[in-house]
Amino acid sequence: MRLETLQTHCRTLRLPTLAQVLPDAVQTAQREDWTLETFLGHLLEQELAGRLARRITRMTKAAHFPAGKTLATFDVQRLPLRLRRQIPTLAQGNFIPQADNLLIFGRPGTGKTHLAVACGHAWVQRNYSVLFTPTFKLVGQLLRAKRDYELESALRRLDRFQVVILDDLGYVQQSREEMEVLFTFLAERYERRSVVITSNLVFSQWEQIFKDPLTTAAAIDRVVHHSIIVEFGADIPSMRAEQAAQRNGIVLGGANPATQPEV
Repeated sequence: MRLETLQTHCRTLRLPTLAQVLPDAVQTAQREDWTLETFLGHLLEQELAGRLARRITRMTKAAHFPAGKTLATFDVQRLPLRLRRQIPTLAQGNFIPQADNLLIFGRPGTGKTHLAVACGHAWVQRNYSVLFTPTFKLVGQLLRAKRDYELESALRRLDRFQVVILDDLGYVQQSREEMEVLFTFLAERYERRSVVITSNLVFSQWEQIFKDPLTTAAAIDRVVHHSIIVEFGADIPSMRAEQAAQRNGIVLGGANPATQPEV
């Protein structure tokens, strides 16, 4: 059978990587005198690797990650040693199969979102499905679904993702109806799917979000149970403030920036 015919059969059977690598594989097998088992095993390994690469590409697109926020672009040297040691473990995502949560707290601009998204990229590479969304955007989508009597369907669609990254929970100042759909989402995923939350509000301030003590306590109980907590302490400066200072020739530190010499 001609090589071109074999490649056509591969594409018909939806084996595109196998069709692509087949000519080189045949030449290598002949040159190195591969056994039939070695040749077939090589072809199947290439097809599996190709399928995984295409799946990762699809999952990365579906995750809606903000551009440029990867581990390679994350300046870990600005973090204290306690946080630098956590990052490799977080990036492995070993908590995801157990449906544990990851909670990242810190002041605005310290790198919470960057860390969450960078870990999200690493999790996708490990074949975990991830969705990134600002909290206000998810709340709006769920509220519209509830008004259209489609909340259950919306939650099922979100359930396809093993991890949902809720960014900037602290900026949500919603009505009671909006609070209820956010609580429903957290309760629905409890002990089933992982949630990653970034927030500039500590737990004692979550009543600003959930409006009443009982709902606040119930929400905290669900996200804290089986969770990993990462705190960007007050000793970590704002990356945005640092970048703005650098652009303007200001040295941040103990001195008042207003007293820094002009350059």
